[in-house]
Amino acid sequence: MPSKAAASKPKTGKKLVIVESPAKSKTIAKYLGEGFVVEASIGHIRDLPQPSELPAELKKTSIGKFAVDLDHDFKPYYVISPDKKKKVAELKAQLKDADELYLATDGDREGEAIAWHLLEVLKPKVPVHRMTFAEITKESLQRAMGNLRELDTDLVDAQETRRVVDRLFGYELSPVLWRKVAPKLSAGRVQSVVTRMVVERERERMAFRSANYWDLAGTFTPETGEKFNAKLASVDGLRVASGRDFSDKGELTGKNVTHLDEVAAKALATALQDVPFAVRSVEHKPYTRRPAPPFTTSTLQQEAGRKLRFTSKSTMSTAQRLYENGYITYMRTDSSSLSDEAVNAARRQASELYGPEFVPAARRVYANKSSNAQEAHEAIRPAGDSFRTPAQVASALRGDEFKLYELIWKRTVASQMADAKGSTATIKLGAKASGGAADGKDAEFSASGTVITFRGFLAAYEEGRDESRNDSDDSDRRLPNVKENDALTAADVQANGHDTSPPPRFTEASLTKEMEERDIGRPSTYASTLSTIMDRGYVRKQGSALVPSWIAFSVVRLLEVHFTDYVDYEFTAGMETGLDRIANGQEQGSDWLKHFYFGDGDDVGLQSIVNNLGDIDARDINSMPITDTLVLRVGKFGPYLESTVPTVDPKTGEIIEAARANVPEDLAPDELTPAKAQELMETAAPEERVLGADPVSGNTVVAKNGRYGPYVTEVIPEMTEEDIANQPVEYYKNGKPKPPKKPVKVKPRTGSLFKTMSVDTITLDEALAIMSLPRVLGADAEGNEITVQNGRFGPYLKKGSDSRSIGTEEEIFSITLEQALEIYSQPKQRGARAAVAPLAEFGEDPVSGKNIVVKEGRFGPYITDGITNITVPRGTEVEELTRETAVELLADKRERGPVKRTAKAPAKKAAPKKKAPTKKEKLSSGEL
Repeated sequence: MPSKAAASKPKTGKKLVIVESPAKSKTIAKYLGEGFVVEASIGHIRDLPQPSELPAELKKTSIGKFAVDLDHDFKPYYVISPDKKKKVAELKAQLKDADELYLATDGDREGEAIAWHLLEVLKPKVPVHRMTFAEITKESLQRAMGNLRELDTDLVDAQETRRVVDRLFGYELSPVLWRKVAPKLSAGRVQSVVTRMVVERERERMAFRSANYWDLAGTFTPETGEKFNAKLASVDGLRVASGRDFSDKGELTGKNVTHLDEVAAKALATALQDVPFAVRSVEHKPYTRRPAPPFTTSTLQQEAGRKLRFTSKSTMSTAQRLYENGYITYMRTDSSSLSDEAVNAARRQASELYGPEFVPAARRVYANKSSNAQEAHEAIRPAGDSFRTPAQVASALRGDEFKLYELIWKRTVASQMADAKGSTATIKLGAKASGGAADGKDAEFSASGTVITFRGFLAAYEEGRDESRNDSDDSDRRLPNVKENDALTAADVQANGHDTSPPPRFTEASLTKEMEERDIGRPSTYASTLSTIMDRGYVRKQGSALVPSWIAFSVVRLLEVHFTDYVDYEFTAGMETGLDRIANGQEQGSDWLKHFYFGDGDDVGLQSIVNNLGDIDARDINSMPITDTLVLRVGKFGPYLESTVPTVDPKTGEIIEAARANVPEDLAPDELTPAKAQELMETAAPEERVLGADPVSGNTVVAKNGRYGPYVTEVIPEMTEEDIANQPVEYYKNGKPKPPKKPVKVKPRTGSLFKTMSVDTITLDEALAIMSLPRVLGADAEGNEITVQNGRFGPYLKKGSDSRSIGTEEEIFSITLEQALEIYSQPKQRGARAAVAPLAEFGEDPVSGKNIVVKEGRFGPYITDGITNITVPRGTEVEELTRETAVELLADKRERGPVKRTAKAPAKKAAPKKKAPTKKEKLSSGEL
């Protein structure tokens, strides 16, 4: 309630509306009447701090471990984000002279939480209204103004609980991964389970054993002359085995089938060359196909991936822009329902564009798959009560935004159109084999085809499909009009061999579908989860397929063994259900968190599991047997193979370090077969080769194959106890002996091999020359020293801060001071790179309209549209970049804005030290 002071404040007529994003605020401002001021909070204004950032007095309390008070109902300790302090001050200033406050953030858990945080921080003394809308149009905003409500504290509780449980989960499990697998890894309530999905699919592929089977195909012609193709279906009444009749171990599991091998198939094909075929049966069935429902978040990401080749992240960022600019409804939803206005608009547009016969008499109603209410929105559709066709927005939308809008429009309109109609025909034909080993066998072939007689919704849209192992390669086709007993002429009856294929890897689309089906995560988290597991290095993309890294195998194995429930699919889905119960007001978040962290009765909590982990064998967790004698290990610098057979020194008979070989980073886990592993071991270059002793220092010089390429270094022997004891004794001035000096750790000289060198061939002299770099050439007329050395971008001269490239690495040892001075006498070529052709081009950027290219920069390749630049992510090759990735990276960089560089304040001059008073001064002052 407003205070008396607030009540006596003169009315200004100003109404402050706060939304999340600036783009959304601009669109809303166009539709609201006079007196409304629309501001953006730019996302969350408060969050949990890092425990290290807590005030000192809180670090040793029950808040200190997680920035969550474990002793007081898991109350979070929130702080205003440093980059939001200025924004909060601006919002408070705007609120000072406002008569009313409208919190118009999104209507889901996240939006409700943002509104609550604004309320807590701004502490308004004027009437506050909660305003929500599913689309940013004039009609929708007018309806929202007529349906203002109070803040939904249940939704806020659900979001806060989700934030706290994610903090507890990550902060308890991640340190275990740091200690036992590798530093900087992370575990997450959803991300770890999704990583397990990808790893399990790769395990299935690794365990897969292919089976070989054969069948026959031929071309057949009736008397009408209309040819058609058919495949062998059965032999002597037994169905011919196909790929689906074999297990992933290569075993035949199909019942009442005959398995043709190459010999039997070719014999049968030969015996059917000149025999008469006849039609045995013709079956016709009506064909009906219904349209797919309007898009949910999950199905939008799947279809955009299949049809537009968009990543989940780029789909959602593009959809966000369309929503904020008033083109589509809210893009985070698991509802497939449409408003009455939307249904009417879709039916009207379908009738106008395709004809009245393409619209069914009754409107279509789609039931929601999900029973939870946390994403209580409509399906994703074009915005407005009479939404615009793609042609009407073509001048306003470009590139990816137009493509996605068109996809959403097509799906929405098609969802209210008539069924596709047609008929499916199946022809069975056969003959008796004659001659050879197959003599007398009865062979029956089959052909199927579908004829669409009324396209219905297919005139507007057809849903895509994911890759499947056992898809038939028969496309929709028209078969000739034949009847039973019609004679057929056979031609090109051939035997074809096939191998069963492993389970297909997940794509972003199919993994999103799997997450939805298993109830893992929610619409608002699908895209961010996929981005996280790729950013963390657990999963990489190979084409469109998702391939797990070996470090993901180690992480998943550790979690499966020691945190079993927390990567269990049903347990994780149950956690989502619990969070939905909190959102629906059926449970308190604090009670749920107590059960999760502290446990209850027989249910052990996370805290107890972490405190009673016991010893975890890190070497075992990071090892995977490939053969009886070869093990893959995940080490500090990546995966490598190690032999379990001890290597014996032929001279001394002593056991030396086991043989090893690095595993290429681009080799997928299922491609590391026993044969491939053996090949890597046999072709591995020696890890270390002793070149001899440095004649000056006496240190041993070795050449090594390192993770980042071959290099040379010296082995500096450590001081022994005897060396320390034999040091000359030094004395203090008082005559007492000083203690022996501690050994000083001397950094060995190292240097990368030139491109023309190898570990196998480099000599001691060459190694000593490389380790002596940089080489001093002399000084210029002003006395500035000039050196030559090798760097990441090749050999170069250096004079102070002025560097100049030179030709080849070999010139490092031949270039003279005179040649260097000549190079420095020339102007520095700063624009030379501009003339170099781009490394890749990706067409027009959907935001700037400029051409996107990849260029080589001083610090590596970068993506640019001429306005915004972003470095190609580490570990990503230019050849792997796609247009969608480039657009997404540029969009992310724009959103972050330019890097803010704060100028260093000039150092303050120290105050002059006061001189101690002299004896005379002390006497005069009375001190003595």
